[in-house]
Amino acid sequence: MTAADISKEPVTLTSPLAVTWYGRTAHAMPERPEMQGEVETDIAILGAGFTGLSAALELASRGYRVRVLEARRVGFGASGRNGGQIVTGQNASMAKLDKLVGREDADRLWHLAEEAKRLVAERVERHEIDCDLKWGYLFAALKPRHVTELDSMVEEWAGRFGYQGLKRLDAEETRHLCASPRYIAGLRDDGAGHLHPLNYALGLARAAEAAGAVIHEHSAVTSVDTGAQPGFTTANGRVRAKYLIIAGNALLGQLVPAMARKIAPVGTYMVSTAPLGARLDALMPEDIAVCDLNNALSYTRRANDGRLLFGSRVSYTGRPPANLRQQMRRSLDRVFPQLADVAIEDCWGGMIDITVNRLPHLGRLSPTAYFAQGFSGHGVSITGIAGKVIAEAVAGTAERFDVFAHIPHEIFPGGPLRIPTLVLARTWFRILDML
Repeated sequence: MTAADISKEPVTLTSPLAVTWYGRTAHAMPERPEMQGEVETDIAILGAGFTGLSAALELASRGYRVRVLEARRVGFGASGRNGGQIVTGQNASMAKLDKLVGREDADRLWHLAEEAKRLVAERVERHEIDCDLKWGYLFAALKPRHVTELDSMVEEWAGRFGYQGLKRLDAEETRHLCASPRYIAGLRDDGAGHLHPLNYALGLARAAEAAGAVIHEHSAVTSVDTGAQPGFTTANGRVRAKYLIIAGNALLGQLVPAMARKIAPVGTYMVSTAPLGARLDALMPEDIAVCDLNNALSYTRRANDGRLLFGSRVSYTGRPPANLRQQMRRSLDRVFPQLADVAIEDCWGGMIDITVNRLPHLGRLSPTAYFAQGFSGHGVSITGIAGKVIAEAVAGTAERFDVFAHIPHEIFPGGPLRIPTLVLARTWFRILDML
């Protein structure tokens, strides 16, 4: 480990965006004013991440007056820190979806996930969002059980839906695309891809503002009123609205207890390496995203400045693991031992929220208060369609929103002991990954 690896600022889950590779390579981030005083509007949205910004863009484009309240900065949460991977489908097999919601709604959820990917591409093109959107994805198998999972994905996606762009790969073909000695097989998906998530969020914000939405930063919501006079209260103001949309996800905390009981916050972590030069082409000759099939998965992709972006490890305690840089170094070396002499330059963390069934949780707190949360690692694309179907529901057409809202969600087990319970679950999943 080099001195550069251990001399950086310690990572926290609330680190400013500037300490991430995304923050250092972001486009202009203009300061938006804090909300102050009494304000009335048609739609008030809590959270300026992918979901809130998507809903704001859709509703402002329909002519609604929209206000977005963000506790910190646009894209500060998971939307500006994640792996940037656009993944096909929901975070559950079609067999599981069939059991949960029935075959008809399971098919609808598949098609909504496909529309979500198209929506990303359409918004990037229509609003000229410079976010390094690229297509191409590799699911990498580490063990025979994963190979069986890859075959099941092909059967479900191509066999059931006629999904195009899949190619099963043997070990040699997989390692040609991503030169990790751990990979024994792969599934290439040319219909999935990756992007710079913070620049995408910033582009959505600009598009929403161009459509007429108003975004307030540094405006943390302290209370939510879903009654006869819906509204959000902040330290220095209050906004009253005809409709509320709550899209705070993992950073919402206990602000709305009924929502908090259905999710668990999980810390996830990433690093960027020093520039690799010609070694990057030898490691990953194509600009695709890569993810393995472990429960505690690792994922990687090329950065546009010649670095490697790599994610791994999780934390259920609300705090980063001790010696995070050293742990991420070990994780990187396990996947890519040929990079042992390459320094880690940026190391950052963020919070996502997961549901018990790993499917998105959309619903209503009242006839005028909508929410979306629990994207469970598939948020880069699914958040966009979530914002769109919420906008449709507000405008009076709720059929597609209700497909999501009908997904059954359990209360996360453990109550006050949730964190110890999750830590035990993490240990169990690690054992499964090692078997």
